[in-house]
Amino acid sequence: MSNPSNLRYATTHEWAKQDSDVVTVGVTAFAIEQLTEPTYLELPAVGAALKAGDKFGIIESYKSTSDLYSPVSGTVIERNEPLVDEGKRKGDPKPVNDDAFGAGWMVKIKLAPSATLDHLLTAEQYDQQLASEGH
Repeated sequence: MSNPSNLRYATTHEWAKQDSDVVTVGVTAFAIEQLTEPTYLELPAVGAALKAGDKFGIIESYKSTSDLYSPVSGTVIERNEPLVDEGKRKGDPKPVNDDAFGAGWMVKIKLAPSATLDHLLTAEQYDQQLASEGH
């Protein structure tokens, strides 16, 4: 799956889509391929303040566990609740596997004042990073 050109990418394999002052965040198809079938997802609570580069969650599969990092600074205003295990409710991370750039989004972050996506990679730059890493 190619990386959509309308998104920006962190070197840690998260994507960001800006709509006004809100950024939707997920993980790339490459990250999902490396994990193979996510089984568990931990995301921050609504209201959590994040700085770009902060760990904001965990994604697990039968193969491995990986930290998730915020590509931008701001405040979590929404999370994709059906994906998350909480209390007695068992989350279903299947949409992350099936539609990483759509239904598999993880959190929405209201950008901090003066925060931008300028430090993130374009799709072309992200593809070059993957190629340079031998993927």
